[in-house]
This record gives sequence, C-alpha cells and structure tokens, in this order.
Amino acid sequence: MSKTILITGSTDGIGKLTAIKLAKDGHTIYVHGRNKEKLQQVILEIKEVTKNNHIDGFVADFSDLEDAKQMANNIRKKVDKIDVLINNAGIFKTAASKGYNGFDIRLVVNYLAPYVLTNEVLPLLLKGDKTRVVNVSSAAQSHVTDAILLGMDVKIDGDAYAQSKLALTMWSFYFAKQHATISVVALNPGSLLNTNMANEAYGQYWSPASKGADIIYELAVFEDYKDCSGKYFDNDKGNPKGDFAKAHPDAYDEELITKLVAKTEEIIG
Repeated sequence: MSKTILITGSTDGIGKLTAIKLAKDGHTIYVHGRNKEKLQQVILEIKEVTKNNHIDGFVADFSDLEDAKQMANNIRKKVDKIDVLINNAGIFKTAASKGYNGFDIRLVVNYLAPYVLTNEVLPLLLKGDKTRVVNVSSAAQSHVTDAILLGMDVKIDGDAYAQSKLALTMWSFYFAKQHATISVVALNPGSLLNTNMANEAYGQYWSPASKGADIIYELAVFEDYKDCSGKYFDNDKGNPKGDFAKAHPDAYDEELITKLVAKTEEIIG
C-alpha cells in the first residue's frame, strides 16, 4: 500500500538516499531542505530516477524555529495525512554556532526543530495508517546540561552535537508513551557514514551512506518493525545491519525526561 512519507534533511546524504529508495516503491514522498533551488533540483532528480511523479517538498531553515513552524503550517495546508515521518535533518559543524534565540545551533536543528515540527503536524500523523516516526539520532549521546538548555555556549562541537542527539532520543521515548497509536523509534544510523556532515566533522568515514539509508528505509516501512515503539536501534551493533540496543542511561530516566520536556516547552513558548 502506498504511503505518504515526509523526510527532513533530504536534499543530500542518507535523507536523499532514503527518499529515492522509498520513491522507487511508489510512495508519495515529501522532501525537505533549506535551499529552495537545491530542493527543486532534488525533486526533479528523484522523479527522473524513480519514475515516480508523486514527489514534492518544503523549504525551511531549521536553525529558526519560526521557519519550522511555518513549514508545518504549509504541510497542514497541502497534505491530508502523514503515514511516516523521518526526522533526519541534522548539523554538526557550522560557521554559525547559534540558532533560534541564541541557543546552540545543534540543539535547535537536531532536537528543537524536529520536536516542533512533529508536534505541529501531529493531527496529520494521527490520521496516518499505522503511523511511524523515525528520529535519526546518533551513537554520540551525552548528558543534556542545564547550560545548553539555558542557551549558554558549548565550546566543543562534538559535545553540543552529542547533547542534542540524546535530547532527541529522550524525547522520542516520551513521545512514544504519549501517543500509543504512533510507532516511534530513535535510530543511530551508523557511525561515520560517508556523508558531507561526517566528512566535514571528522575528515573520514567508516561505512557507505547507504548503510544508514537502508536501515531508515526498513524502519519506515518493513513489517518486521511495526511493533517497536519506544525503542532505540543501534546500526553499529551488527553487520550488515544492527539491532535494538540500549541508548544512553539518561534516555530512561523519567525525571530527566520530564525536566527536558518542560524546559523545551519553555524555550519554544
């Protein structure tokens, strides 16, 4: 059965590869990018490669939560339902360290923007058929400090990134408990995949980008993963693909999760 699928951060890397794989199966795909011209090029490319004309997209700069909210508003006007949401957009190194209201840009793009977008399009997710949300996290996860949630500077890019990805994982488990009809999985797609983000951050890669795209694709639509809500999939745990595993201990600490969500609501107003 054809599904309606929204993939953020899908104009390159594993997001784009995932969009192509899903489009080849005949699904209706909505891609997302921050550059309008690049987005249009990718839409045309996916149509040509997959022979699927049911491809469209939305533009938003996720470093600005107002942009993410506007994108959600545009989605609600254009889309009747969402069967699969893949929160893939992410950032590690960037010239600008600050995003929305002065918060670290990794926290904004990697956690706050998917938080906002997912909640803003919740009515469409609730209309979906056996709805799934795949939140692309990372093996890099570290304790979410009060400092980063207060908008203070994080000196090390990797630390800010790891905190943002743990925040995303913690919220994934929270969201899964809040919405029993939606299957939510947090995912480490694989460490040091051959993507622009990894190459810019580390100057090397361990695995092809397709490793990440393949597992996102499977978690999005395979029957094997229909009853896995509230879990964390670690794609580093096996070969050629991983398995469900334990995330950072904080992801299971109810007090920390409640605190995180409360502070998040305060930040986004």
